[in-house]
Amino acid sequence: MSFDLGRGVNISHWLSQSERRGAERRAWFAQADVERIAALGFDHIRIPVDEVQLWDEQARREPEAFELLEQALDWCEQADLRTVVDLHIVRSHYFNAASEPPLFADPAEQDRFCMLWRDLSEALAQRSLDRVAYELLNEPIAHDPDDWNRLATRALAEVRAREPERIVVIDSNGAADPRTFTELRVPKDEHLVLSFHFYDPLLFTHYRAPWAAMRVYEGPIDYPGELVPKEKWDAFSPDLRFACRSERVFAAPDIERVLAPALALAKETGLPLWCGEFGALGTTSEPARERWYRDLLATLKRHEIPWTAWDYKGDFGIFDAQGRPTLAHRMLSEALSSSDD
Repeated sequence: MSFDLGRGVNISHWLSQSERRGAERRAWFAQADVERIAALGFDHIRIPVDEVQLWDEQARREPEAFELLEQALDWCEQADLRTVVDLHIVRSHYFNAASEPPLFADPAEQDRFCMLWRDLSEALAQRSLDRVAYELLNEPIAHDPDDWNRLATRALAEVRAREPERIVVIDSNGAADPRTFTELRVPKDEHLVLSFHFYDPLLFTHYRAPWAAMRVYEGPIDYPGELVPKEKWDAFSPDLRFACRSERVFAAPDIERVLAPALALAKETGLPLWCGEFGALGTTSEPARERWYRDLLATLKRHEIPWTAWDYKGDFGIFDAQGRPTLAHRMLSEALSSSDD
């Protein structure tokens, strides 16, 4: 059996990054949403899940959260959608942490992380291999990339003890940045997918994002070419320029440049690549944002890289808070309609 990814969307702020519980959590993502996603032409979804939702502090399962996850997997199977279950945030690792997470410094936390995967594999092992895949950790941020390489190998072994052929996704270090594929040491395993996220240039895709370092900049911005005027850039602090990955000028050829290490490792290992997240906030002009989506989607198509947009309904959503289609919806719909060209 094969687990083929094509075009998908992330189900954010449901079992991850959300304080919703009870009826409110149930209402956030329902069978009607699965059916709508399938009707739009997507073939899979990615479900981020957090430790704090699925397990209590004693690592005991939270029954309602597991019930919701299992129910969603049932709905997806009925709608002919594949699902990637992504362990998004654990108590010892948050991808937006200001300093290195405890996960990479504390052996006990690493043991716990592996135990979580042992338990999640036990819970989902009966799921069809061509319907459900696992993603070990969203956007790892180890200061020493070998810390992530070692832990990913350990966690994979926990899954393989029960599920030798389950597709398992491994993100590159540095928040799944394609540039860090040069440091990714891939275990010898033919049932893997290599994942990266694409939000370059960050200054554009995260313009005015309240959680990002570039929130302090509110001046003019554009894409492609010169993102900000040189005099504005020169006024940035060195830390802010670093947070923007030193990208002041960015266009379609730069997408190829950023992707090059990921493409090289995929070729070397013979493993498939997957863009597990991408998107741009609606804080920039629609024409500029449309150009960004077109360039990225064309590049992914040219390299035959499957993708999963961030996100279904959220800050980057294909639907806004009132359920109305966004520019992202239009751009992805065009990509879906041309996917068989």
